[in-house]
Amino acid sequence: MSRPADIDVALETPGPAATPLPRLIAAILTSNMGALIALLTPLQLLLTLHLTRIAGPGAAAAFGVVTGFGALFALVANPLAGRISDRTAARFGRRRTWILTGGLAGSLAVASLAFTTEVWQVAVVWCITQTLFNFQQAATSALLADQVSPLRRGTVSGFVGLAAAAGPLLGLTAVSAIADPVAQWVVLGVIALVFAVVAVILLRDPQHKREPHQAGLNLVELAKSFWLNPWRHPAFGWAWAVRFLITCAYASGTYNAFFLIQRFGVAEADVAAIVLGLSLLSVALLAVTSVIAGLVSDRLRRQKPFVVAAGVLAAAGLAGMAFAPNIGFVFIATAAIGVGTGLFFSIDSALCVRVLPSSENAGKDFAIINMANTLPQSFVPFIAPFMLALGGYTALYLVLAVLGLIGAAFVLRLPELGREGDPRWAVITRGEARPAPEPTVV
Repeated sequence: MSRPADIDVALETPGPAATPLPRLIAAILTSNMGALIALLTPLQLLLTLHLTRIAGPGAAAAFGVVTGFGALFALVANPLAGRISDRTAARFGRRRTWILTGGLAGSLAVASLAFTTEVWQVAVVWCITQTLFNFQQAATSALLADQVSPLRRGTVSGFVGLAAAAGPLLGLTAVSAIADPVAQWVVLGVIALVFAVVAVILLRDPQHKREPHQAGLNLVELAKSFWLNPWRHPAFGWAWAVRFLITCAYASGTYNAFFLIQRFGVAEADVAAIVLGLSLLSVALLAVTSVIAGLVSDRLRRQKPFVVAAGVLAAAGLAGMAFAPNIGFVFIATAAIGVGTGLFFSIDSALCVRVLPSSENAGKDFAIINMANTLPQSFVPFIAPFMLALGGYTALYLVLAVLGLIGAAFVLRLPELGREGDPRWAVITRGEARPAPEPTVV
């Protein structure tokens, strides 16, 4: 009896040109960390402080506008970058080319935010920054499908979670030690550039040879970058929804500075230290949890229980934030969120790679999955003003908690490792098989 096609796909291993696993983990970790330092440090602190200086009492509204538009640009850039990366035939490599290009140009863009003096200028430069670093992240994400054996994806995904934890921590630590606002932005740019260069040095990425059936990029091809039919690819659709909903819950962290200032009356001069303390706690728990959970997931051959726990812990932590009577309780709620984030980041990438419909379009398909990371950056700032007007931070955090619980429930629709093809769960589909090339007569 022959094995199902899905099992054959799951047993594929990287080719001989793949980067050795320790170097590959270091390259993925370094590239992700550099991009996240440049993107999350402003979201968690620097944009709040910069817009407070520029917009005064209107800083919270300005923050929503800036981050909302930035998220929309990231939403467009990520799938386009994935599609372009898939088709890039540069000798430097289809992934390395865009890791370096995005990291270099993005570092210049984020440093230039120091010199913006109007809200519209901040919005424009932040949109450019988001676009460039999303090119880097799309190419980096595709490496998980390109070069990592399915038997090791949980482990590597755990280290991706470590990058998500350590990146903002390093960024916040670096800028908190610097008093000059201009220098803070410049340091972010330098760190992002160095990390991108190191990742490119570590990575092997042989020149991509286009197959005869791969057409050049045109408007139709680019339009396809934004859509993959969830009815034709149901497991992919459920995985996308899980990531979107649980990421919405974790997007609450971008409001920590405003939350501390407005609910507890923390002075602007003191908020950076408290935000750093919350980040240290969250990152320490996230880092330990993500690495351990990734290893345990690979050993147990289980993914869904970790994602369910991540959604439940996110909801519990957000409920704690909603009713926090003091800053001490905020630290307790943040601890729960940190553990949940570690569980989620350690497993979700490996789970999403497992449901990708096509290996040759891994960059594009994974970029569509990454849209579920990006949309919450726009969706949460969009609904936040309405929630804050209705019931303050209590309403905002409780709504996000409900979304986390729904995401935890949705993951139950996906098949567990080794149970692909079981009709009780959503089907994992693969791209249509292409005819084999005619044999060459010698």
